[in-house]
Amino acid sequence: MFYITQDRIIWYNSITCICSALMCGRICTENLERIVMKLYFYYGVMGSSKSANCLMTKFNFEEHGQKVVLMKPSIDTREGANIVKSRAGLSAPARLIDPDASIIDMIKGENPDIIMIDEAQFLQPWQVDELRELADNGIRVFCYGLRADFRSKAFPGSLRLFEVCDTMRELVSMCKCGKKATMNVRYADGKIVYDGEQIVIGGSEQYTSLCHRCWKEGRL
Repeated sequence: MFYITQDRIIWYNSITCICSALMCGRICTENLERIVMKLYFYYGVMGSSKSANCLMTKFNFEEHGQKVVLMKPSIDTREGANIVKSRAGLSAPARLIDPDASIIDMIKGENPDIIMIDEAQFLQPWQVDELRELADNGIRVFCYGLRADFRSKAFPGSLRLFEVCDTMRELVSMCKCGKKATMNVRYADGKIVYDGEQIVIGGSEQYTSLCHRCWKEGRL
């Protein structure tokens, strides 16, 4: 569940509660006006409902008359072109950001109230700087993505977001052992993979999330 109060956004990582909040009408136009123009980064491991939160927030803002542009890096092809989709079944069309594309040029002349970006870890650092500029110029920017890769190394786009965002929030998921999941895990043939290329696009057939101890001890 999430609600907005002044310029703080508090998230509870539950799709059921998110839906309840929408039905209860907890986000009103007056509260929307209190959200200052900021660059927000919501990060979490795989399976922490980042895409679902992104899509529900988009729907919420649009219900209150906000013009929202939804985007994602073009390298993310898991759900097909031009689609942001969550495991909960939510989906929406999105614009693709190529690695050499200027986000400022992509939205020129459109005057959106809000820009939302899924899989933001795949952004180039200079594209994050463009988002920072857009936020400074009066557009609310919401980014959702992973903090680190399967080796526990930061993605360049995520690192830049941590450096320049106004507000960061962690979306929490659970390890199979019951502890908080903090590691994105790549696996093959039933074993955890610790080395390889940073970016290999895949879903639950190739990735999961674990606590650091389970990851370190190789317990899938």
